[in-house]
Parts: sequence; C-alpha cells; structure tokens
Amino acid sequence: MFEFVRTHTRLLQFILVILIFPSFVFFGVQGYSSFREGGKVDVAKVDGHAVTKSEWDAAHQRNIERFRAQMPNIDAKLLDSPEARRESLDGLIRERVLLGAAQKQFLLPGDARLKRLFESDPQFQGLRNPDGTVNKDILAAQGMTSEMFAQQLRLEFGMRQVLGGVADTTIAPKASVATALDALLQRRELQVQRFETKDYESKVNPTDAELETYFKANEARFRLPEQADIEYVVLDLDALKKDINAPEEDLRRYYTENASRYTVAEERRASHILIKSEKSQPAAEREKAKARAEALLAQVRKTPAAFADIARKSSEDAGSAANGGDLDFFSRGAMVKPFEDAVFAMKPGEISNLVESDFGFHIIRLDAVRGGDKKSFDAVRGEIEAEVKRTLAQRKFAEAAELFTNTVYEQSESLQPVIDKLKLSKKTATVQRSAAPGATGLLASQKLLDAVFSNDVVVNKRNTNAVDLGQNQLVSARIVKHLPARTPPLADVKSEVRVAVVQQQAAALARKEGEALLARLRQNPETPLAQTIVVSRSQPQSLPRAALESVLKADATKLPAPLGVDLGEQGYLVARLTKVLPPEDAGAASAALGAQYAQAWSAAVSAAYFEALKKRYGVEIKPAAAAAASGAGTAPAQ
Repeated sequence: MFEFVRTHTRLLQFILVILIFPSFVFFGVQGYSSFREGGKVDVAKVDGHAVTKSEWDAAHQRNIERFRAQMPNIDAKLLDSPEARRESLDGLIRERVLLGAAQKQFLLPGDARLKRLFESDPQFQGLRNPDGTVNKDILAAQGMTSEMFAQQLRLEFGMRQVLGGVADTTIAPKASVATALDALLQRRELQVQRFETKDYESKVNPTDAELETYFKANEARFRLPEQADIEYVVLDLDALKKDINAPEEDLRRYYTENASRYTVAEERRASHILIKSEKSQPAAEREKAKARAEALLAQVRKTPAAFADIARKSSEDAGSAANGGDLDFFSRGAMVKPFEDAVFAMKPGEISNLVESDFGFHIIRLDAVRGGDKKSFDAVRGEIEAEVKRTLAQRKFAEAAELFTNTVYEQSESLQPVIDKLKLSKKTATVQRSAAPGATGLLASQKLLDAVFSNDVVVNKRNTNAVDLGQNQLVSARIVKHLPARTPPLADVKSEVRVAVVQQQAAALARKEGEALLARLRQNPETPLAQTIVVSRSQPQSLPRAALESVLKADATKLPAPLGVDLGEQGYLVARLTKVLPPEDAGAASAALGAQYAQAWSAAVSAAYFEALKKRYGVEIKPAAAAAASGAGTAPAQ
C-alpha cells in the first residue's frame, strides 16, 4: 500500500479532481437547494430554479482557466467567443438537470451504499486506507475534508446514475447492427477505367480571349485580401533583461539563499515489516498486534540477515511483503510522518525499534541513502544569472509597461520615441485581418490584428494602443503600407488564370472521352476496361470519395452494372460493377465494429433521454442570454 500511494500520488490526485470537479464546482456541498445564491440576473431556469448570470460567468471563467492551463498559447478571444460561452451555459444546465433528476428519482446513494461504492470502485484504490476508509492525508493535500469528499462523491454517483440506467441497458437491434456493418464492410468487385485531367492538359491550349473570359467570370477567385505592411515593437521580459546587469555578489547571495534548489533531494531506501493495527481498534487488539510486532523485532535483531525472509512471511503490507519489505527509494513527504521521521534519523544498515503509525506497527531497516549533494556555484551560475535577471525584469516591467503604454499613445505618429526610451527593437511583417495559416506567436493574435486594422490606425496612420497579449507582453504596431481588398489586373495573375483554364478544358476533354466509353459499354457489356479492383469503405483502393460512394450505392440486383462518375476537376471514371463480396474479415472486424456501433447507439439513446429530461424539468434559456451566447447581442438577461 505504501508503495502504491508513494508512486501514484499525482495520478490519484488527478483522478480525484476529475471525478468531483463538475458537481462540486457547480453545486458545492449545499446541494440543489442553493441554486439561487451568487447572482441577481437570471439567464436560465431548470425546474423552476434560476441559473444566474454570475454563476454562468464563474463557470465560463473556470473553463477558460482550464483551457489556458492545457494550452498556454491559445488566443483568449477564442475562449471568450459566443460559442464558448454557450458551451459553458449548456454545461451548467446539464449539471443542474442531472442533479435535479438524481434527487427526484432518489438516485443519490445513502451512506451505506456510498461506502460500498467507494470501497469497491478500483479507481479509488489509492485513496483507501487498508481498512477501506478514505486517506485523509491525500484529501487534505486537495484542501478537502472527508465530509466534503463524501458529499461530492454522492452527487457524482447520483448524476452518473441518471443516464447510466439508460446507457447501460440500451441494446442496439441486431438488424440495425447488421445493416450498418454491411454498409461499412461490404466489398464490391468492379472493373474501372480512369480519365484523369492531368493526362489531357498537354492536349489543350487556351487562347487569350478564353483566359480573359474566364477571368471576368471568376474575378472573386483571384481577388486579393486586404493586407498591411506593419512595423511593430514588443515589450516583454526578454527585452528588459538585455539592459539588466546582475552583480556577482547578487548572484552569490541568491545561490546561498536558495541553496536547497541546487541540492539533489536526499532519498532513502528502506524495507519494513508491517503488522496492521488501526488506531480505532480496541486497546486489547492493539496490544496483541504490538506483541506480535515485538516478537518479530526480536527475531530480526537476532538474525538481521533474515529480515527479507521474515518480511515475506509475516509482513501485512501487501505491496511490499513479496519484495522482502523493500519500499525502494523515496524522499521526504512520500511516507506518513512517524515512518518518515524514523527513516531519516537512521543510518544505513540500522534496524529501528517499533514505529507506530496510523497503519499499525513497523519494523524498519534503512538500506541505502543517495542524493543530498549540492551543485557548485560555477555549475549553476548561468541558470542563476538568468533567474535573477528575470526577477529584476519582472520588477521593472510594471513601470516600463506604463511608459510604453503612454508613449505609443501620446506620440502616436511614430514608434521611434518608445524605441528610444526603452531601447526596443523595431520589427516588420505583412499581415491580414485574420492570422495567416501557420502563423505563430503575436502575429497569430487576433487581438493584435484587430487593433492593426482598426479605423484609426488604417485611416490616420497612428500607432495602435498598447495591446496586452498576457504573460508580460505588450505590443504596439503601425501601418507602413495598406492595401485594401482588390482584384488585380489580368496581366498580374495571367499564369494562375491559365492554369485554371487548362485544368477546366482538360477536365472537359476527359469527361467527353469517359462518357463516350460509358456509351459503348452500355451498348456492349463485354467492352474491356483497364483494371479490376475490389473496394470497400475501409479499402477504397485510391478511388476518389465521389467515385467510391457511387460504386457502393449502385444497384447490385442486376449485374454487371455499368456506371460513370463525373469527378469534376479530377476528371471522369467509368466502372462496371461485377460482384458483391462478403467482408474479408467478418469475424474480428464485425465484433469490434459491432461493439462500437452499440456504444454509438447507446450514446444516441442517452442524448435523446437527456433532451426529454430537459423538457420534463422545464429548461428555459432567457432570450437575452441566448442572444449573448449566439453573438446576436449583449443585453443583460431579463
């Protein structure tokens, strides 16, 4: 048990947070009755209980923070879009519907059932003490009491029951499964001949008149987007660090004050023999357990070399007994305090007296010690200098940010004043109103692009205001050259127009020859075709999607069946369907796909049931909230 907790503490904490996050974040431990707390403006109702604007905002903010933690470089504007806000509102409503249904359907487990669920669910193994109770130390690390955890677990299990009763009992009809799998796995043998556009491009030579006609008919295709050549300056910690000098004495003082950071954490390897005895047990039973442990200690003292054998035979720690009691290396904080205090006070090879913990009585042998070595100043000087400069830059940033913001605004006719004052570097770029594909960093920020293409900056050629991109980064830009959206003259794009016309004429020629072959095939079914292939949806044999769908949808009751498929710019395909074949691997593939189809069916039924619950519990989204979530308006909900 010690080994599992020590090795998987972070994993267990993650499981704990994931399990309890939705219900606790949205409902707390007060339950469904406190829905109206926390705001005055109602944006929705569930079963007559209001969802307030402040609750919606809080839920949305938590979603934003979670996404930022997972993707630090994501554009904040995307996270605060109407679509993202609507998802937050939908998630909040879903929680409330499920909790309301769990309460009204009496699905919240009682204390006895909750205890059984906790003790039997494998995902809580790391949270359980040997006697099945919750490990309060792990809960305390999450800032929770056992009562809070129990209440959250009760809500989570209850809400899971609402849809679980539907999802877990849904059976996909065999006929539906068979039909779906046949459509997916069925194979068809066909003969094909392809007329590809590229094979006809050398046979066409469009005239200038044809190019001009095509260009006039397709001007929108060649229209150039609005763009601007800009110059910009960035104020960030890197820019400030360049002019910061860190004296040698400051670096050495930092090294001394943070010595622990440059010391390899000491780890100790120990083995133990555990005789279980919970503190809640009667005193008489505790004494019996202690007597057993003292007897084992006497054996170990008499024959130290037999420690591992005695641990295998007598230790009651299932996680380490089979390894002779070996717990491997661990650092401070990994074990319960009495155990840790004893281990870190011992010398290698030493065997402890009895050590009493919440788990029982331990006999400990310290096997090895490693770590505790301190890196020299010279070895970490570069790291320290970078850290000190970063710290000094952070202290300087607020003052520099104010100067940057004021200067680009007050002297908006040029970026040179702010460059001179803060010793910044001017950079240049060409940008459009939306980020270019593959753009990264600040040039991918829609917030900055919106500022660049604002009316004042475009028309009056002023600096943008300082744009805060977060993470101690400000930027200001100005337009050097602005080009509105425009259609270029034919001469500028003639080569591109010619490529398009050649492709169009070549495709037409391919289609003409393909249709001629299809006509002959219909008159004479024995007309030979170039290639015989077997296709299915999982094995398209390089057929274009349109051709594959046409072949698989073709009427197979009368074979052979000729057909032609217009592939547009790609050309034309002539096919003759000759056979319908069963799936190549009907056994394993059908079983696996059948299970996936059943899961999809179950998910669809669950979704339909949830929609029915929404109607039953009278979910109502206020018009103003719906408009705000769709981007149609920002008026407060009534």
